[in-house]
Amino acid sequence: MENVKSSILLIDDHPMLRNGVKQLINTINDFEVIGETGSGIEGVKLAQTLDPDIILLDINMNDVSGLEILRYLREKNISARIIMFTVSDAKEDIVTALKTGADGYLLKDMEPENLLKALKDISEGKIIMDEAISHIILDYMRHGGGSTTNQSHDINLLTPREHEIFNLLVQGLSNKLIAKELDIVESTVKVHIKSIFKKLNFKSRMEMTVWYLQSKE
Repeated sequence: MENVKSSILLIDDHPMLRNGVKQLINTINDFEVIGETGSGIEGVKLAQTLDPDIILLDINMNDVSGLEILRYLREKNISARIIMFTVSDAKEDIVTALKTGADGYLLKDMEPENLLKALKDISEGKIIMDEAISHIILDYMRHGGGSTTNQSHDINLLTPREHEIFNLLVQGLSNKLIAKELDIVESTVKVHIKSIFKKLNFKSRMEMTVWYLQSKE
């Protein structure tokens, strides 16, 4: 049976870094870079037309801030896992990325093998963060930053199928695994996920999972 690869879009304004990351990703069969760009505006277009599984997004772009790109993509209910891949370990950038809907945060000085492991974890539905900044994220969540009490998260708004998918999402299953579990096509899963995010007022899986875990306490 042919291995189904996870598709990746690279949005970073450093051509050499993009090329290096692409070569690294191509060393394993689990992933395929289906698009790359050094322009934030072009990145938004590619995200909407290519519908990748994962987006690696730099914060410090020349034309548009990566955080603005993230905000726009979440407003458009892009179902991709969006991972900030940056040199910035500034607390403001990290917290803003999480609040805006990032599914993970990685620093560019990480070891190549750690990046590949992180990508595998992401494709399996796990929430990932660089060890160097994990204490900032955990502190933010511990003090209620991950809570969204001002917004309604009424799971009763979900259809029975959406409820099934919601339960699998918060368990950390990827789109592909959800499709396999429910015996439906992956494109249908993506449509349902967009509807779930919209109905429950969530911007990312990370935000939804944190809320779910807090509500269970």
